[in-house]
Amino acid sequence: MSTGVRVMVVDDHPMWREGVARDLTEAGHLVVATSGEGRQAVRVAAAVRPDVVVLDLQLPDVSGVEVIRGLRAVLPEVRVLMLSASGEPQSVLDAIKAGATGYLVKSAAPAEFLDAVRRTAAGEPVFTPGLAGLVLGEYRRLAAAPHDPAPRLTERETEVLRLVAKGLSYKQIAERLGLSHRTVQNHVQNTLGKLQLHNRVELTRYAIERGLDA
Repeated sequence: MSTGVRVMVVDDHPMWREGVARDLTEAGHLVVATSGEGRQAVRVAAAVRPDVVVLDLQLPDVSGVEVIRGLRAVLPEVRVLMLSASGEPQSVLDAIKAGATGYLVKSAAPAEFLDAVRRTAAGEPVFTPGLAGLVLGEYRRLAAAPHDPAPRLTERETEVLRLVAKGLSYKQIAERLGLSHRTVQNHVQNTLGKLQLHNRVELTRYAIERGLDA
């Protein structure tokens, strides 16, 4: 029985797409689907339910950012690894804010890419060297913007936040804490509201910056 990651590859260049799929398969992962268009990718992902979607930023029909939003709407727990030719700061930040787990440029070595897929599946934020500082810098800038001191979280909200930062799914958190899935979702939504964050990825960044993932 395979212990590999279930991966979907979305890129509009057939040779590149097939090459990435081949590298993943040879590394022991299961490529459950490939696609060259964003809208199709969202539909297919809903059916095949990959663990990780390797996604290009530039697609012929819609942007990669729109695809991320579509994927997270149909599969909230899916992890998205951007694999793009662009390392432009705004492109990176737009992707992360939309819900991408990590961002790798296409010049990455095959071993670096395969390691990124494995780490993305485990819930780790993964970035091409140099981009991690950019993303953390942006969140620190937002955190330093004038506003009231950090809001107080309840003990339970903090407990849930720690487990989110460790990459656990809502289901896993519910089982760990003896709560219902809905209760965990409510705690996360309350925490997002208190911290003025928008999604789980931003929440994870917040927790990591404060050492809550230890």
